[in-house]
Amino acid sequence: MAGAVDLSALKNRAEAAARANQQAKANDGGASAAAPIVDVTEATFQAEVIDRSMRVPVVLDLWAEWCGPCKQLSPVLEKLAREGNGAWVLAKVDVDANPRIAQLFQAQSIPMVIAIAGGQPVDAFAGAQPEPQLRQWIDALLNALRDRLPGIREAEQASGAAAEEEPEDPRFTEAEDALQRGDYAAAEAAYQKILDSEPDNEQAKAALAQVRFTARAEQVDPAVVERADAAPDDVDAQIAAADAEVARGDAEAGFDRLVRTVKRTSGDERNKVRVHLLELFELFPASDERVVKARRALASALF
Repeated sequence: MAGAVDLSALKNRAEAAARANQQAKANDGGASAAAPIVDVTEATFQAEVIDRSMRVPVVLDLWAEWCGPCKQLSPVLEKLAREGNGAWVLAKVDVDANPRIAQLFQAQSIPMVIAIAGGQPVDAFAGAQPEPQLRQWIDALLNALRDRLPGIREAEQASGAAAEEEPEDPRFTEAEDALQRGDYAAAEAAYQKILDSEPDNEQAKAALAQVRFTARAEQVDPAVVERADAAPDDVDAQIAAADAEVARGDAEAGFDRLVRTVKRTSGDERNKVRVHLLELFELFPASDERVVKARRALASALF
C-alpha cells in the first residue's frame, strides 16, 4: 500500500503539527484522550487521519449507506476500536459524501479498510471479514507498529492496571493462540471444552460459531454459487453457496437461499438446511435486521 498511495505532502504537514504539539502532549501525559471512533470528511481528513496516524494507527473504513456488507463489517470494527482503549483509531468515511477520499485510495469496491501509520498506508483489505480474522489483523498491525508509534504503548500502559485486575482466561488464550496459528480444529476443540463445562458461556458460543464458519468458508469454492443456482434441488450445494455468500459479505443472499431451500425440501433434508441456517444466524448479533428478517421468513417457511 505504501507504494500505491502517496500521502507525503499530508505526512509532512502532520509531522510539523506533531512537533508543534509535542509539549502539549507531554503535559497531558502523552496518551491521546481522543475518541477511538471518528467520522471523517474531506475537510477533516488531514487532522483526523494523517495527524493522528503519527501517534497511533488509523484504520479507515470506507462505507456507504446502501452497502450491505458495510453494515456487517462496521459494527465489528467499532466494537474492536472501543476495546482497543485508544491504541488505534477507527476513521469512518462515507464514500458517497466524500468521493475524493475513495478516489485517493483507488477504491474499486466497498467496504474497503486501509491502515494508516506515520502518515502512509501500510495495509488494506476489501470486503467483510469475520470477527476472529479482524482481531488477528488488528493485533498484527499493532505488533508491527508498536516500536514506531508511541501512542500504542501509551494506550496499552494506561489500560494495563485494568488488565491486571482481570487476568486473561487461559482457556480462551489457548483457543485464540490456536486460531492465530490457523489451527481451526484445535481452536474449535478448546472452545467446545469451555462449553462442556459452561454450557451458557455466550462468549465461547459466539467464538465457536465464528471458528466453524471461518474453517468452512476457507474451503468453499466461489464457483459453488453458480453451481447451486443451476441445481436448486442439490441441498449440499445450496448450503455451500450460502456459506460463500455470507463469507463475501452478502449475508442476506445466503439467508434467503436457505429459506427458499427449506420451502422446497422436507424431512431430514429440510432439518439439515434449517439447522445450518440457525448456525449462520449465530455469526451476527440477534438484533441484526438481516437476521430478524430471515428468522421471520424461516418461521413462515416452516409453518
